[in-house]
Amino acid sequence: MSVDASPETQQAVQQSLATAAARNLATTTKSAPQMQEITSRWLLKVLPWVQTSGGTYRVNRRLTYTVGDGRIEFIKTGPEVRVIPRELGELALLRGFEDVDVLTTLADRCVQRDFGPGEVLAERGTPAEHIHLIAHGKINQVGTGKYGDTTVIGVLGDGDRFGEQSILDDQASWEYTATTLTSGTVLSLSRLEFQAVLDGSPALQAHIRDFLALPLQSQNERGEADIPMSAGHTGEVRLPGAFVDYDLHPREYELSVAQTVLRVHTRVADLYNQPMNQTEQQLRLTIEALRERQEHELINNPEFGLLNNADFDQRIQTHSGPPTPDDLDELLSRRRDSEYFLAHPKAIAAIGREFNSRGLYPDHVDLNGHKVPAWRGVPILPCNKIPITKEQTSSILVMRTGQENQGVIGLHQTGIPDEYQPSLSVRFMGIDEKALISYLVTAYYSAAILVPDAVGVLENVEISHRP
Repeated sequence: MSVDASPETQQAVQQSLATAAARNLATTTKSAPQMQEITSRWLLKVLPWVQTSGGTYRVNRRLTYTVGDGRIEFIKTGPEVRVIPRELGELALLRGFEDVDVLTTLADRCVQRDFGPGEVLAERGTPAEHIHLIAHGKINQVGTGKYGDTTVIGVLGDGDRFGEQSILDDQASWEYTATTLTSGTVLSLSRLEFQAVLDGSPALQAHIRDFLALPLQSQNERGEADIPMSAGHTGEVRLPGAFVDYDLHPREYELSVAQTVLRVHTRVADLYNQPMNQTEQQLRLTIEALRERQEHELINNPEFGLLNNADFDQRIQTHSGPPTPDDLDELLSRRRDSEYFLAHPKAIAAIGREFNSRGLYPDHVDLNGHKVPAWRGVPILPCNKIPITKEQTSSILVMRTGQENQGVIGLHQTGIPDEYQPSLSVRFMGIDEKALISYLVTAYYSAAILVPDAVGVLENVEISHRP
């Protein structure tokens, strides 16, 4: 007796070739290997690259007499904050002083003061008797305008100091009022404490005498050796003689290197090269990673990175925390011919929020076929290599580029052996006993800031959302 299959059983019977089996006979369409690490790398694109044939680039400048304009660092142990003794050498009057024992004594005599927002650390017109070293926090320098209105002269942040002139001048007075914007910590050294150390150190006395002789040199407002000249005269006036003095110890930038060893098994290279060459794809992704590292170094390297080598006179603080149009304007005002902003994508989003809150909409400019946002005609380019601190703050750079424009330049050397791309070589290193083919992939690069105002930095930019 036959039994008819149920409808469910009839549906379970396969009546055609399944797709899973059919794929065994089909040729798939596939992509090249993808990589999330690849970014737009705008910095590498906009920098003009200069051939550095000797592996070293020397930046010759006019002789400059400016001394000691660095940022001071501190050590924090629990609630206690101390200045690193050698960091006191960043002060103008202690620049080049090497006696660690004396510097340690000065550091020990600095008094810590923790402050909150809205406190007055120095009042305009009162005697200036202390130098204040800012370990953490933000401070407004408030002055009085021509018509009696209150004006903000500057904003100081971590590592800055004020009141340096009071240490040697017993007639000094504050020319502005220092008001705290945030909570923080300041270390103060009084003139009396400094004088006590000075009286007991003949080495420090000799150093201070040499320091006081430096301002006698004729110099311009930038600290460069002056070029005497006469203008607006009539008749037969004796003209001053002049020459341009050069820095006797110019800075030299050596090409840095990023390297890795790419290994490919001979069996993979021999048998699995269709439709894509395995060695070429491995090399392509390796070079992309090297270029990403190159851009990171151009931003963050302590020797030549733009963030670490920007002049301290070209670093400014935000007025309120987020990046406002006023902050960007002040950053632009510090230099001529600004060409590019560089900011972390999150900082660019913060710029957009501040603009939107004011009803402003930045322009867009065409840059190499891409529409990018701009402020005052200067493109704002993303760069995710600019770090973000744990406090959710970042920095925004602005720069001028080119040798002719006395700006920032990239350094490389083309024509090197086994060159695969400009200043990047791929060298065959042989096959080992495990049948692994090795290639040495090397990129040479650096960057040079030709004059200090070629790069400016807006520091302590808050990128978090405010309630």
